[in-house]
Amino acid sequence: MAIKNYIGGELVEPVSRAYLDNVDPSTGQVYSQAPDSDHRDVEHAVAAAERAFPSWSRTPADERCRLMLRVADALERDLDRFALAECIDNGKPLKLAATLDIPRAVKNLRFFATAVTHFHSESHVTDGVALNYTLRQPRGVAGIISPWNLPLYLFTWKIAPALATGNTVVAKPSELTPMTAYMLSELCRTILPPGVLNVVHGLGAKTGAAITAHPRVPTISFTGGTVTGTEVARTTAPLFKKVGLEMGGKNPNVVFADADFDAAIDGTLRSSFANQGQVCLCGSRIFVERPILDRFLTAFVDRARKLKVGDPLESSTDQGALVSRSHVEKVGRYVELAGQEGGTIRCGGRRPDAVSPRCRDGFFFEPTVITDLPVDCRVNREEIFGPVVSVTPFESEDQVIDFANSTDYGLSASVWTQNLSRAHRVAERIQSGTIWINCWLVRDLRVPFGGMKNSGVGREGGLEALRFYTEPKNVCIHVAGS
Repeated sequence: MAIKNYIGGELVEPVSRAYLDNVDPSTGQVYSQAPDSDHRDVEHAVAAAERAFPSWSRTPADERCRLMLRVADALERDLDRFALAECIDNGKPLKLAATLDIPRAVKNLRFFATAVTHFHSESHVTDGVALNYTLRQPRGVAGIISPWNLPLYLFTWKIAPALATGNTVVAKPSELTPMTAYMLSELCRTILPPGVLNVVHGLGAKTGAAITAHPRVPTISFTGGTVTGTEVARTTAPLFKKVGLEMGGKNPNVVFADADFDAAIDGTLRSSFANQGQVCLCGSRIFVERPILDRFLTAFVDRARKLKVGDPLESSTDQGALVSRSHVEKVGRYVELAGQEGGTIRCGGRRPDAVSPRCRDGFFFEPTVITDLPVDCRVNREEIFGPVVSVTPFESEDQVIDFANSTDYGLSASVWTQNLSRAHRVAERIQSGTIWINCWLVRDLRVPFGGMKNSGVGREGGLEALRFYTEPKNVCIHVAGS
């Protein structure tokens, strides 16, 4: 099948009539095609969004809420269909798509649809002289670029607050995983006014670049790799756009000797290998206090070996396929590098034998645990974004904080300890945007989300997102007679 762009309320072919092959990662085979769009398609989408903006921005918040809730209801109604599509398009286990990705997309739409009806701004009385109040108005056309690892989950995470606050959207999903964004545009076609949401498929270097550089797109929200994010920042800075960047992570997972051992093993296993390690929040650097190192390593490696790498359509599968051939090759190169840097492969480290006849050409990689690496080596500093983790001992609280902060990233961290004072101290000192204590990936949509250092600029979630997509304007009224 051929996916289409969604522009001005219609499903349309790209101007070039050129298409990209869309590959099922679990089989390695092309199963559909996506538009190879360019600046001309982006121009059409921006024009459609501009035409829709005056009406949509003046639509009462409760009406925007009602329409977005209809989209959420339609998505929930078709949850199984979307989950299957996400599984095939991305390679992740079907059970993960059905229990996490698509339900979270529904929640994103519902949360921001209703949040905007409670959104409020400030007022300030100035010593009896004046009354100031703040208007928060939609900024116009929002350009949104979302990644391939959590396709619909993160696509809706961005479009929902933009639409809820009265902006219109030109969005580009990843060219590696375009299917569920296309399917969502099919749903929106019968619910949202034309031009409110526009979806343009294509390569980042052409379609994404055209969106970020477009002079009439004042707001850009990007989630993806740090290299691409750097280019987005370079392009948008001279144009004075409002930009949010959520980029890579090389996240520490700190396990103290007094941790609940079983909970720490369970949580660390999940944070290491969820979604084949293809989550920016995965804890790929595991630091274990020396007294429990041997016990931890034995239990952790044993559990990692038992994870079933298999056909993502099968319910017994724990680990599906990585997203592409080039990505699985990249992960393999980092494992080779780990050997050159002195690392010891405790389990995994290779592509498995054919997991099933259907998946014999798929992009699979075994869960991999590496020890004996220097803290400052490349494998411990650079984002691999796959099912590969290192385990490193530490001796003291100060030392592990230095270890945790030793990369250019600062997205998230997990800390496992039953010492409440220590938990607070360590959380305050680790340079990351989110710190989980005795848990991982517990998400409340109301809290700010984002990274420090090379992990990002700005915050998403809750009021932070509603503020990002609006422009504050102060109105000062002189009090009569003063």
